[in-house]
Amino acid sequence: MRLLVLGGIRSGKSEVAESLVADAERVRYVATAPELPGGLSDEAWSARLARHRERRPAGWSTEEIGTDPERLADLLHAAKPEDVLLVDDLGGWLTALFDSTGDWSDPHALDDRIAALADAVRGCPAALLVMVAPEVGFAVMPVTQAGRTFADANGTLNQRVAAASDGVAMVVAGEVTWLRGGEAVGHAGGRFAAFDAGARPADTTPFEFSGAVAGAVLSTADGGETLSFQPGMELPLPDESTAAEAADRLLTLKLNGAGLGGLVPVVRFAGGTQGRPDPRPWQQPRVLVLRGDRTGAFAAGDSAAAADQRLQDVVEGTGTLALLAATAGASVQAIDCPEAGPAELHDSLDDGSVDAALTLGWRLADAAANEGVDLLVLAACGAGSDAAAAAIVAVLTGGEPAALLGRVVDASGFVDDAAWIRKVGAIRDARHRIRARSREPHTVLSMLGGGDIAVATGILLGAASRRLPVMVDGPVGIAAGLVARDYGAQTRHWLLMADHGENPTVKLAADVLGVTPFLQLKLALGEGGTSLVTLPLINTALTLAAATPPREPVTEPADGLSEQERIEAEIQRVVADSPTAEMPYVKPSWEA
Repeated sequence: MRLLVLGGIRSGKSEVAESLVADAERVRYVATAPELPGGLSDEAWSARLARHRERRPAGWSTEEIGTDPERLADLLHAAKPEDVLLVDDLGGWLTALFDSTGDWSDPHALDDRIAALADAVRGCPAALLVMVAPEVGFAVMPVTQAGRTFADANGTLNQRVAAASDGVAMVVAGEVTWLRGGEAVGHAGGRFAAFDAGARPADTTPFEFSGAVAGAVLSTADGGETLSFQPGMELPLPDESTAAEAADRLLTLKLNGAGLGGLVPVVRFAGGTQGRPDPRPWQQPRVLVLRGDRTGAFAAGDSAAAADQRLQDVVEGTGTLALLAATAGASVQAIDCPEAGPAELHDSLDDGSVDAALTLGWRLADAAANEGVDLLVLAACGAGSDAAAAAIVAVLTGGEPAALLGRVVDASGFVDDAAWIRKVGAIRDARHRIRARSREPHTVLSMLGGGDIAVATGILLGAASRRLPVMVDGPVGIAAGLVARDYGAQTRHWLLMADHGENPTVKLAADVLGVTPFLQLKLALGEGGTSLVTLPLINTALTLAAATPPREPVTEPADGLSEQERIEAEIQRVVADSPTAEMPYVKPSWEA
């Protein structure tokens, strides 16, 4: 069990953490603060550390790592299954790391070590691991550079460790509020009682990722209480001024040749979504693979068994998507969405299933942001998803189904024209069935969407709420973009599309949304494949944009002449100095 206890100065967080391990016979106390921070003499600090030591029972052993913060991850990895560890506190660990580098100017300088610590927490085999961390996010932003650096890095650290923990508590004035996992320790809030060492929480982390392997499949059955979604949601927008600044900054860089060309919009998009004029490559992308099948003619020519195999390939780390994800350095999450009924006959989902699917999508995006994911990639592999997406785009844009639905390719790779005819007929029948009904987004998902498009819509809404960009390249993602726009118009500004692959549904919906592709690769590797193929290229462009130094400024010549005058004078000098300028004229023989 892994528990994180947050709190401000003198909040009582250390006492709460100590009470969590009070019933254990043996406790390894990991002290992160050095005796004298920075080598200075500070009697008050020494007295504070002495009070902490006095509270510890005699049977506890202490590991002092204040002068060697790199040891913490190693201690967690090396813990034994019967161990009980108490780490107090992670703020001291972070301070010691910054002190060891001697640089307090960049809050992202320790991102790799923070990520490594979160991995160590997630993989710690100890029976009980309790960590104390300061919460500085409620205070006024510090006026010093070092203070701002610590506050930003501390927020990142707390998010990463919280995502790796089974329970998270906030302590204010000695009162405990469990943000997650309180029921597992027998405490809902208020003053804290001693921890029952025998209690174990339910597994709140359903996914363990290794490279591009999903490891588990999530479904709406794993969700909790559903959330409420209504049109008119107020969601954040990317920083447009920073986006423009990122594009303008490219003109000042010492790049070879004419620059990044068609990749400039990517740098602009990254600048706006990251809120910085020198956007960085996306380091922790995640692929969300949605599998939602349909019954009826929408699934004509498609194979549920083929969809099963594609999902199984993702889980096992094989197949096209898994290989592309591994190449792009992306983790993969597989989601089994609710099956949809025949939309040409009746609504594909009931209202409760739509709510559950939207909630699942929102929580997937929220959990990804908490775990430090900085880019989402939408992928899909369900039977009939292309027809459902075409139906939604046709209804919301007025497009003609026969012009929107691409060719149907069966599991053996052959074009199935008969299946295409059945799909187009089913889409037209579904449009006729709902012709007099509302176009409100929840109703559209219920009538036509199916589970995968509903989950994808929730993902887009949740991602926008957490300022998390999303790459889309297929019909499920772009149809979800249209529906999400009707919940919150800001969502479309967080979408990045590398290429529409000449898919007519994707082309029309992207044009309506104002999402412009920046490449024309015409790949057909399944939804999500094009995004993963282009992600390394995108990160290369962002690396160049971030790391290339600016050009040296042009200085005026010392003689006071303009650049044009200086060039003309140089030409005259070269001509005057040329040997041919002094050669006498020799009359040719034909003029004699």
